[in-house]
Amino acid sequence: MSAFNAFAIYIIFWWLVLFMVLPIGAAKKIEASGVGEGHDAGAPAKPMLAIKILLTTAISMALFAIFYFLYVGEYISIRPE
Repeated sequence: MSAFNAFAIYIIFWWLVLFMVLPIGAAKKIEASGVGEGHDAGAPAKPMLAIKILLTTAISMALFAIFYFLYVGEYISIRPE
């Protein structure tokens, strides 16, 4: 596997995990406190994006490591047969 392919697969893992992590701990503004005029009531009160990005990166690294070892061990293949 080339470095470009490895990076592309990692990015795919990262984005998939990001969309799974985003809803964690999200409380709507309408549930947390009053909503000001002109604000979306469904927007999260405290998005905690920095924590979610770090969590996404850690989970993606672990998933990619598992994928890489399975690929190197020839348990899975990304090449067409």
